[in-house]
Amino acid sequence: MELLDKDLVSIQEVRNLLKTAYQAQQQLSTLNQTQIDRIVKAIADAGYAHAERLAKMANEETGFGLWQDKVIKNIFGSKVIYEAIKDEKTIGILAEDKANKTIDIGVPVGVIAGIVPSTNPTSTVMYKAQIALKGGNAIVFSPHPGAKNATLEAVKVISEAAEKAGMPKGAIGIITVPTMQATEELMKSHYTRLILATGGPAMVKSAYSSGTPAIGVGAGNGPAYIDKSADIHLAVKRILDSKTFDNGTICASEQSIIVEKCMEEKVTAELKAQGAYMLNAEESDKLAHFILRPNGSMNPAIVGKSVEHIAKLAGLTNVPASSRVLVARECKVGHAAPYSREKLAPILAFYVEDSVEAVLEKCIEILHFEGSGHTFCMHANDEELVKRFSIRVPASRILINTPGALGGIGATTNLFPALTLGCGAVGGSSSSNNIGPLDVINIKRVAYGTKELEEIRQEAPSGSGCCNKGDYSEAMVDAIVKKIMQELI
Repeated sequence: MELLDKDLVSIQEVRNLLKTAYQAQQQLSTLNQTQIDRIVKAIADAGYAHAERLAKMANEETGFGLWQDKVIKNIFGSKVIYEAIKDEKTIGILAEDKANKTIDIGVPVGVIAGIVPSTNPTSTVMYKAQIALKGGNAIVFSPHPGAKNATLEAVKVISEAAEKAGMPKGAIGIITVPTMQATEELMKSHYTRLILATGGPAMVKSAYSSGTPAIGVGAGNGPAYIDKSADIHLAVKRILDSKTFDNGTICASEQSIIVEKCMEEKVTAELKAQGAYMLNAEESDKLAHFILRPNGSMNPAIVGKSVEHIAKLAGLTNVPASSRVLVARECKVGHAAPYSREKLAPILAFYVEDSVEAVLEKCIEILHFEGSGHTFCMHANDEELVKRFSIRVPASRILINTPGALGGIGATTNLFPALTLGCGAVGGSSSSNNIGPLDVINIKRVAYGTKELEEIRQEAPSGSGCCNKGDYSEAMVDAIVKKIMQELI
């Protein structure tokens, strides 16, 4: 039977979930670090135990990616995340500096809203639940309607395990009737203290305009530069490994390859040798019409799909069945150039520039157009060149000689393991971090006095316009006040 007034039902459900989560969080706030860590371990163990089953559920429900790679994502979102955070102090006294007489105290933010994308519907739950609970917070998830069942099951699995380990019931909640109105209610409620927004640009923008503090992830559109100093075989291998992992559904995966003119033939030959199909002009034009929808957003028909599926969709009859990635020559950047956009599928743009400086400028142009603050990949063995690019490109993660999809989340690099990748101010985000537990707590700072006013006055340098002994005349005070008021006006 069709649910009547679905929006109203979903809004009421959110209000109930938040009230329960708030009450559960009040109980969580009384637990010590050992008790909290026991809960977090239970979440990780449960996610790991069900990694394959949940991966298959997500793949079957969404049609995105490869279930085998989603198993790896679930293991990453459970065990790998746990190993990274298990020894972090997040509750109570975090640090005490006796020399400077300060104490840092970790405090939960309260109830967190967790937005879950359809591309990572189960691993995101495991990850966000762990970092939220590690900080003593409750979390309410908003699943993507297209992946609701897999996300519901993931929440059920980790919630049951966490409750057995001492988590108050309701500290992990999920909307069972997902609607836009429900998500909006979740983000704007006075119970919600922080939003972890992972999803499309519209969702992230909505989170930041909700009035609630938010940590959002903008679009990924990372270019990959292959320099003359690189090992070309390894560079191409890493890029194709990354772009084919779960059929390109990780936003840190490469979206374009950029080379100098002198490298074009070598890189093209290596791409072909490793299974990339280089589209001709006619084929490129055909596929371009399927990358974006009329409103300019990514076409879900290609997201996480195989090369074979995409080729059939676009009517590309000459693509060999063994092809791993579709590569299209591109020279432009912008709304009229679909290949210059984020493509969560095994599709790459291929840019050729006349010089290293031109390559750098093209990378900057691409990132400023889409993907600011997210990820940039570079394959080079010239350390000075790496520094030169790193200083200038507007990216928070600059990955050298590694697959972007796995390097960005910290799987093949020593970056903090995370499935929420902040894009910094340049990308419209409140953080440039790989988000972890310390990003979802507040830190109170206790500071003992170390000086008296007389000491500060004595330390004031002579000629500063102030009397060294603090003997301020009435005229001097009036002059200072007048100057300050003039500056304010």
